[in-house]
Amino acid sequence: MAPSSRYTLILSALLSIRSLQGFATPSIRIRSPSLPLLMSTVDEPTLQKQCTLDGRKIRGPLTPLGNFVLVRTKDSLDATEGGILLPDQSKERPTEGEVVAAGPGKLHPHTGVRITCPVTKGDSVLFGKFDGHDMNYNDEKVTMIRDDDILLYYRGVRMTRENVVPCRDYVLVELTKSKTETSSGIVVAESVMQGYQPCEGKVVKVGEGRMTSTGQFSDSPVKVGDKVKFKDYSGNEVRIEGVDHMLVRMVDILCALEA
Repeated sequence: MAPSSRYTLILSALLSIRSLQGFATPSIRIRSPSLPLLMSTVDEPTLQKQCTLDGRKIRGPLTPLGNFVLVRTKDSLDATEGGILLPDQSKERPTEGEVVAAGPGKLHPHTGVRITCPVTKGDSVLFGKFDGHDMNYNDEKVTMIRDDDILLYYRGVRMTRENVVPCRDYVLVELTKSKTETSSGIVVAESVMQGYQPCEGKVVKVGEGRMTSTGQFSDSPVKVGDKVKFKDYSGNEVRIEGVDHMLVRMVDILCALEA
């Protein structure tokens, strides 16, 4: 048989098979190998939940970048001696919140070393009242702050002297009570001393230290138990277990006093 005749027969056979497949196409399911991997990295509640930011739909959960931290603010509470919780009446005190998500940390601009974020999801933090950017995430008020804005962090329901950790180069100082009597014996009215913030106290907690360009922490110039004097109006006042404290940066501590 000539080669041209063979090619004609083969072509005719292929056309016949294709016409038969048009009447009975088999049902074949092709399973993508990448689909199970993709589904395993996203949990079902997240897939079903529609995320919103400031009233607009977004494609998924917020992921803070760099040294940004997403915080859900919560009411600051004080407890009476009988255990009754009362709302904090002071509006100038730092804001308390719970970490929703935290970025990996920022890169040092000169060395490229990653300065890791000191907090993780679930930690409670204390930060400045006017720090950060307020947003509405999934119909809930949240604040995006930097890790540099965090004064202290802790795990638990409420702040205690045992569970609080000053953030990095912050030092927690228990304030010395203000004197209401002068050296000559003149008694000063409490109303006069109301706006005065003492700048002396005893160190009760010390942070890890200031992180250097190499990613290591510098040593603290003071230790727990030291009596210190710091710059006026340089700290952030916070009340822990009914006692007034001040969170001061290590560079703002002027000197250590004799006990």
